[in-house]
Amino acid sequence: MAYKVPFVDARKHYALHKEDIDGAIFDCLTNGDMIYRHHLKDFEEHLAAYVGTKYAVGLNSGYHALAFALTGAGIGPGDEVITVAHTFVASISAIVHAGAKPVLVDVAKDYDMDLDRFEGAITPRTRAVMPVHLNGRVCNMDRVMAIADRHGLAVIEDAAQALGARYGQRRGGSFGTAGCFSFYPFKTLGGFGDGGAITTNDEKLAVFARRIRFNGEDRETGEYHHHGYTALLDNVQAAVLDAKLTKHFDRWIAHRRAMADRYLQALQGVGDLALPHFPDPKNWDNYQNYVIRTRHRDALRAFLKDNGVETLVHWMKPVWEHKGLGLGNPDLPETAAICREVISLPMSAELTPEHVDIVAATIKKYFEGK
Repeated sequence: MAYKVPFVDARKHYALHKEDIDGAIFDCLTNGDMIYRHHLKDFEEHLAAYVGTKYAVGLNSGYHALAFALTGAGIGPGDEVITVAHTFVASISAIVHAGAKPVLVDVAKDYDMDLDRFEGAITPRTRAVMPVHLNGRVCNMDRVMAIADRHGLAVIEDAAQALGARYGQRRGGSFGTAGCFSFYPFKTLGGFGDGGAITTNDEKLAVFARRIRFNGEDRETGEYHHHGYTALLDNVQAAVLDAKLTKHFDRWIAHRRAMADRYLQALQGVGDLALPHFPDPKNWDNYQNYVIRTRHRDALRAFLKDNGVETLVHWMKPVWEHKGLGLGNPDLPETAAICREVISLPMSAELTPEHVDIVAATIKKYFEGK
């Protein structure tokens, strides 16, 4: 189906930035720079500086960033890691694959971890917390770090959706033991395949991640230190990501924030909509996703589709209802309600004011007919 307003427009994105993207790829290919060359090292240096950490380690997915951060922080069998249920399953799977037990807690109205629930879930076996900065909104990291410090917990920030977003004067991914990012194509900073990275101020963790991503090998000495994985960020992907980060990224976030403000002005007070604008002045969101909430979710989404507006839902049912994951049946009423009520509206660097106006007019038309 051809949409009047696509959720994202990968073809337009490429057309707009073809010169920079093609130039980055051409440089790699003409010089034979396929694996672990200066493009990856340059991207890691620029990413660390952007986030505000000493180190960044490029990996082949956001999942591997989470997995290696947990393992590098010493998390293993018998440990508990607290995180949220309202997240992509990779957040939880990384904990399971580390041999630890995921302890799922509810989220607050802004879709980030309910910190009262976090503190109440700590037991003698708790070794880490994984706050998820969902939709481009950084958790209240002042309080997360205070609770974690009191209990001696590692903090693994799932910042897959929050590159560039801030809490106070610091960017997500710079507070905890490690920050974990994804460069899946439709992220705010996306590649042309999968990709991820760890950011950290912990030199030992950075060295561990660099080695384990390349079969456990220290590339400088040739010594193998672990039974590792093949999880290196491809050099060509790194070159493309570096061009985007250094030349365009801040402007893209500014555009997303402007489009979010336009949605707000158009949709405030319409029907029973809850809009993703929350009162904490310390938050500076990147609007990776623009998520609205309504009791009429399914009918509204069908109406939008029929009128040429593409939307997504993150996620259609609570993660624990996927019985193959073996997560039990936690009592998380806010997460359950969110899964029934949220819609992600079109949001990207290519979204135009005219697109926003079409989406808003269609939503208003739906509620006027009720």
